[in-house]
Amino acid sequence: MIGIYKENVKTIPALVVVDSTKTTEALPILTYFHGFTSAKEHNLPLAFLMAEKGFRVILPDSEHHGERSKGKTAAEMQLLFWAIVRQNIIDLQDIYESYQSKGLFLDDKFGVAGTSMGGITTAAVLTQYKWINAAAILMGSPKLEKYAHELVREVSKYRDLPFTEKEIQHVYEQLQAYDLSKHMEKLAERPILFWHGKKDDVVPYDHSFDFYCEVQKLYENKEKIHFISEENQSHKVSRHAILHTVDWFTKHLSIKQ
Repeated sequence: MIGIYKENVKTIPALVVVDSTKTTEALPILTYFHGFTSAKEHNLPLAFLMAEKGFRVILPDSEHHGERSKGKTAAEMQLLFWAIVRQNIIDLQDIYESYQSKGLFLDDKFGVAGTSMGGITTAAVLTQYKWINAAAILMGSPKLEKYAHELVREVSKYRDLPFTEKEIQHVYEQLQAYDLSKHMEKLAERPILFWHGKKDDVVPYDHSFDFYCEVQKLYENKEKIHFISEENQSHKVSRHAILHTVDWFTKHLSIKQ
């Protein structure tokens, strides 16, 4: 039976999804980050399928989301978007250290994936942490600085931003350290899956596809990098994408079928 357990990982509210007979066993771990204005519970279908394959799945709430909500409006949260992503990066280190200290890793196998903002987070953490073994970016952008420019242009159409031009430039400069498109070498042949709908009107499809076309040239083993597109899919993860994500981690974190 698959169990769903509410835990605070250090100070991070999370759901842990795992076979209820294996809660104290060392298992491969997948941390899955949700999207903007979503919450940890929304990714339970994927987590359930991963747990059936023998994974321990960690679903954290991002800052200002779910149990960490502080009552901010969507408009207010938009202005905090990159601060939330940066906090996700810090949170992942805390999650990793927490489960490592408990001895709940199987052979240090640790995967990361996410949807939309969670996919952007996944791209960012790959620039920071060598201990991530495999990843999946679902309708996220690995081009953080470029996406930030596009968000600023879009929001500026409707209202004045409460930031000076100098402050905005400082955000762009900070993002360069986390921008996977500027640090492709940090993938270091690690398995990475991309999924994106061609009709996505929130996160541009070409951000991930163009990146994939460029970075796959660096991979000697082409089986470790894969891009899946869906012709008529908008900004919503399909069942097709979920099943491929489960298969990806099952294969690349060495879980027997």
